[in-house]
Amino acid sequence: MMPGYRRDLAGHAVAHSLFRLSSAAAITLGLAGCLPADLRPELGVAVTRSYAAGDRSSASAVSPDWPRLFRSSELNRLVERASGANFDIAIAMTRIRQADAQSRIGAATLYPTLSGSADASRSLRPGTLGSKRGPFSESVGNQFSLGLSASYELDFWGKNRATADAGRFAAEATRFDRDVVALTAVASVTTTYFQVLAAQDRLRIARENIAVAERTLKVIQARLSVGTATQLDIAQQESVVAQQKASVPALELSLRQARVTLAVLIGETPAAVTIKGGSLNALAVPTVRAGLPSQLLQRRPDIAEAEARLTSQEATLHVARAALYPSIQLTGQGGLESALLKNLLRPDAAFASAAAGLVQPILDGGNLRARVELERGTADELIATYRKTIVSAFADVENALIAIQENTRHERLQGEVVASARRAYAITEQRLREGTIDIVTLLNTQQTLFQAQDQLSQTRLQKLSAYVDLFKALGGGWTEADRRTAIIATEAAE
Repeated sequence: MMPGYRRDLAGHAVAHSLFRLSSAAAITLGLAGCLPADLRPELGVAVTRSYAAGDRSSASAVSPDWPRLFRSSELNRLVERASGANFDIAIAMTRIRQADAQSRIGAATLYPTLSGSADASRSLRPGTLGSKRGPFSESVGNQFSLGLSASYELDFWGKNRATADAGRFAAEATRFDRDVVALTAVASVTTTYFQVLAAQDRLRIARENIAVAERTLKVIQARLSVGTATQLDIAQQESVVAQQKASVPALELSLRQARVTLAVLIGETPAAVTIKGGSLNALAVPTVRAGLPSQLLQRRPDIAEAEARLTSQEATLHVARAALYPSIQLTGQGGLESALLKNLLRPDAAFASAAAGLVQPILDGGNLRARVELERGTADELIATYRKTIVSAFADVENALIAIQENTRHERLQGEVVASARRAYAITEQRLREGTIDIVTLLNTQQTLFQAQDQLSQTRLQKLSAYVDLFKALGGGWTEADRRTAIIATEAAE
């Protein structure tokens, strides 16, 4: 059902766009498999039939427990702790409570106000007020009263209803924002954990390379003792050993800082958290399908948030427009009043009054019309934000799909580089022992192997991080059912 204020604003371009927005969910669900590219012409957003880097078939939503697909028990525990203790999620929850309270404040204008009063007074009236000449005698009087007063503003132009709706949609938006924050937190924990594993892998590679370089140094030193090597050969190999050792502190720094970041993400102090880690090679590579772009519109909480904020602003715009017209206020009072307390409850002490008032703004220096333009400008801004959110969502999926494809190919090719470099170094080391190879060839072969191994570890990290980006871009398991749950929770909080 469309609220009355939407019908009032149907002639305005902004309201027309927002009207179409309110039915976007139903349209997308009905046409998920054959959504035309110009479904949202009034928003200027074209929804393509498929992703450039993906397939052309629909797919079910990803699992909300997608981090488990990497098959790491430690990662699963960290994600669970982050879901319950992450500070950003806790902050988002407080914003929900604030928005719910603000929504109830806005909805209160729909109802009449009723207040009670009880007064007792004693007054002394000087005699000089009752007579111009003496003798003067003052008088003492008492007054007791009990009363009720009520007021109600007739919502003739739908202003109060629009105020309530604006608060309700704003509260919905905070719930969608909470889901965005939760998804971001889980993705951050997963990516940071992968960085820990990658740093550990690179440290192992560096230490193994140090051992290899030191073993080679011993061989060259042995050759020096028999006159088949020079001091220059030894100095050059010592430089290789030093270079490998110098790479360790930077890797240790990355590892320790990643652990600190993980501790903050799960709401703990760094000293209170122990991260065992392991290796990227032990992780499983998940299988995930992007589906159709039209499906994404129902699986991204940030899109739902942008739509809710836009709908809230539509209602706020109507409030500003309704303020240009008269407001009608009904008031009434009734109660008991007596000079003696013992007579206060008698029927004769009753009094009552009723009034109706109309207020029409005439001259306000252009304040009300400026308010309309302000709210209309804000609505236009939110329309642009909504467009950007949709386009950015499509771009996130495209970028993640491209990153997975290219990094997977890069990893395969880099693995071949490592295998070739390892074979070349094995041959070089054997010939070094035989004394049939020069030191330059040896140095080049070592450097090629060491760099290839380190690059392979970094490429594997980039590939797994791209999978995390894809899960996040697809909404992380958020669905239309989560949207309905948030809406129901908002209505229940009113």
